[in-house]
Amino acid sequence: MTYDYLFKYIMVGDPGVGKTSIMLQLLGKRFGQEQKDLLGEEFGTKFIKVDDLQIKLQVWDDLWSLRYKSIPISFYRPAAGVLVVYDVIKRESFNNAQLWIQEVKDQGSQTAIIILVGNKTDLESMRQVTTEEGQQLAMEQNILFIETSAKTGYHVDDTFFIITKEIIQKLKSNQIDLLNKNCGIWKGNNVQNQITLLNQGGNRKWLGGCC
Repeated sequence: MTYDYLFKYIMVGDPGVGKTSIMLQLLGKRFGQEQKDLLGEEFGTKFIKVDDLQIKLQVWDDLWSLRYKSIPISFYRPAAGVLVVYDVIKRESFNNAQLWIQEVKDQGSQTAIIILVGNKTDLESMRQVTTEEGQQLAMEQNILFIETSAKTGYHVDDTFFIITKEIIQKLKSNQIDLLNKNCGIWKGNNVQNQITLLNQGGNRKWLGGCC
């Protein structure tokens, strides 16, 4: 399929918060699919259209945390966007989300867009973390925020649309250096529709892909 750019996203968070289920829902697969089926598929791909650009998303799950109880630094970059996921019915996962955010900021690309995702809103009666608490943490960390349900699909597509749109806006405003090998963005095969910007000398330049 023809696309303008490839954006690489990663998902981090405590085991059991629903990262794999979010990816399955995004890819249109069955909720609750056995995780063992994905152990050879640490990432999935999805095409979405934002601002007249066809974007290929490559979404990576941190299955390393299940296998090895730790995540290698190389997982954090390159990455254009990061989803820090917690479970709204598990207070501990929310508390740990603050640690995940800091690790992403320490180990990831400085230009990566981070979104805090409160998952499992379908279990409202069991909620331990309020929406306001999630919003407050995101505001304090200067990152995006959304709540989702991987089971029902609530806000799953919106999550990826929001973060993709934010990245595109930063590209258009020249806030992301595509020469940075950690940016997590590569040009696609639709060269004619790729974004052009004015460089500092006033000449047009094409936004290619980081190498």
